[in-house]
Amino acid sequence: MSRIAGVFSALREQGRQALIPFVTAGDPEPSVTLPLMHALVEAGADIIELGVPFSDPMADGPVIQRASERALAHHVSLHDVIGMVRDFRRTNEHTPVVLMGYLNPLEVMGYAAFAEQAAAAGVDGVLTVDIPPEEGEVFVPAMKAWGIDPIFLLAPTSNRARIERITAAASGFVYYVSLKGVTGAANLSLDNVRQKLAEIRSCTDLPVGVGFGIKDAQTAAAMAGFADAVVVGSALVSRIEANIGQPTTAIAQIKGVLEEMRAAMDAG
Repeated sequence: MSRIAGVFSALREQGRQALIPFVTAGDPEPSVTLPLMHALVEAGADIIELGVPFSDPMADGPVIQRASERALAHHVSLHDVIGMVRDFRRTNEHTPVVLMGYLNPLEVMGYAAFAEQAAAAGVDGVLTVDIPPEEGEVFVPAMKAWGIDPIFLLAPTSNRARIERITAAASGFVYYVSLKGVTGAANLSLDNVRQKLAEIRSCTDLPVGVGFGIKDAQTAAAMAGFADAVVVGSALVSRIEANIGQPTTAIAQIKGVLEEMRAAMDAG
C-alpha cells in the first residue's frame, strides 16, 4: 500500500479527513522549505503538497504566482525540489509528499528520469495541472512504474464522462477544484461542492480532496463534512509573503492557521 493510500485508509478508520497544506518549494528562500515542511506536519498536516516553482503558473492566483517568482529568484529547480524531499525523508518517513506543478520541467528532465529520481527521494504523488489523461499515455505509466501516484484535477464543469476518464487514470486521490477560477479565488459554494462530490463518488472509489478557496478554519471544517481531504494553499502562502525576511514568524503563523483548521475539522 502506498503512503497516500495508507494515510486515507487510517483516517477513514478514525472517521477523520485529511488536511493537505500547499507551499511553494524555495519560497521565500530555499533554506526555509525543510523546516516549514516539518512545521506543517507538527501542525496537523496529513499530506504535504509541495509546489514546483514555474514561470507561468496558469492555474494559480497572484499569491502563489508571486511565491513561484520568489523561489525562481533563488534559481530553485525541479532537481532542487526533489532534493528537498530527500532531506525531509531523513527524519520523516511516513508523511506523503505530492509535487504540484506544470509539465514543462518534467518534460525537460524526462518522465522516466524524473519518476526514478522522485521515487528514490521519497515523492509519493505528482499533480501536473496542464496534462490531461488524453496526453498522459507515456506520463501515467512512467509514474506508476515507480510507485508514484498521478493525481488529476476535476473541475465544476467536468461532466460524468470526463470524471470517469480522469478517475480511471488517477491513483492516490483526485483533486476537485471547488470553484471556477484560480487558486485563492472567492465565491465558494459549499452546496455546489457537495453536489459535485456526490457525482464524483458515483464514478470512483478514490478519495476526493477539495481545494481552491479554503481560507479559514470554518470553511475547512464545513468542507470536511463531505470531502475526504481539504487542501489549503493561498491562505498559508500569504503568511510567507506578509513576513518576508522573517521566516520564523511566517512559519509560526502558518502553524497557527493549520492548527485551527485541524482542530475545527476534528471537532466537526
